[in-house]
Amino acid sequence: MAGRRWGSGVVALVLLLVALVGCGGPSATDSATADVQRLLDLRAAAVVDRDARAFERTGAGADFGRLRAVPVAGWSYRVTALRRSGDTATADAELRYSVAGYDRAPVTAGRTLRLSRDAGGRWSVVEDRPAKKSAQQLWDQGTVRIMRGTHSLVLGVGQSDRSLRGFAELADRAVPAVSDAWGARWSGRVVVFVPKSLEGMAGLLGSPASSYRGIAAVTTGETGGPARAPADRIIVNPDAFALLGSLGEQVVVTHETTHVATRARTTAATPLWLSEGFADWVGYRSVGRTPAEAAPELARAVDQGRLPAALPDDEDFGFTGDAGRLARAYESGWTACRLIADRWGESRLRAFYRAVGEHDKRAGAVEAAMREVLGTTPKAFTEQWQGYLRTQLG
Repeated sequence: MAGRRWGSGVVALVLLLVALVGCGGPSATDSATADVQRLLDLRAAAVVDRDARAFERTGAGADFGRLRAVPVAGWSYRVTALRRSGDTATADAELRYSVAGYDRAPVTAGRTLRLSRDAGGRWSVVEDRPAKKSAQQLWDQGTVRIMRGTHSLVLGVGQSDRSLRGFAELADRAVPAVSDAWGARWSGRVVVFVPKSLEGMAGLLGSPASSYRGIAAVTTGETGGPARAPADRIIVNPDAFALLGSLGEQVVVTHETTHVATRARTTAATPLWLSEGFADWVGYRSVGRTPAEAAPELARAVDQGRLPAALPDDEDFGFTGDAGRLARAYESGWTACRLIADRWGESRLRAFYRAVGEHDKRAGAVEAAMREVLGTTPKAFTEQWQGYLRTQLG
């Protein structure tokens, strides 16, 4: 009995110490994290409300002028980590934002924020920059200017109103052309980013500039089934775009707009020869170019007796610096889609694209779609395609 009473006293003492020491409320780090989250909530509300004074009360206000023109429908931060040293701290945060009238799902971006605390204990933002290995946002590169089109919103940095208006006109012609060719329902709107230079484009993509040298534009966005609602961006390389003629400019913008329209039907099962070939098919569909004019690299190869043995692999579309190989990959995809449209009809081409994308994995997807939609096999189709190249390009 004496031993049990002694043990109970020890337990009671331990519980008292836990109550006094271990349960005294949140740690200083937890408290600081909560304070920083509240600060960023106020900052986000200021962006949505377009309230410059409220934004400046949260800290570094210069950035607000850069993004003020961006029509945001939502903006929020979520602090994921906080590293504190006295009255300074660095926060890792996830930024989620959407462009009003265009984005059906928010864009997510990693951000790193430097903060300081004043004598009154209030935190403020000193710097808000892209997190390590995260892409830049357009306003990170300078003050954003916008141009609204009938079916488009163009946002640029270091661009004149005339330049932005030109991109809006290209996009406004592309949207109805894509709707006519694709047929399926889609938003019928595009967002175009025009940075100042190739380096700006690379910054928006989080990649080295060398990866996109000579590439006039790309489209970003998540692929997935119809349940997903990606926020696509057509991002222009102004250096390469400036080398295109008026026809080339329109083909490029229509091509990229096609990617926006077909995104929900483009999955991991869709090979690049089909997604890129279909986009080129839409781009060239109404411009009156002959196959030899639209596919000069492939025409040269066929003329020299170097007929492709197979449709291109995804690796052939990599930006490796071999411009000829890349051109032949795109031209091969285009001629394959053109063959389907000529031989089976445009409606079958669209149905084939959708049928491939309905599969979860690449293996067997093209084979099944060719059998079900086109009534053929990959081997027989490849032979038909090779004969088509001899006829059209030889």
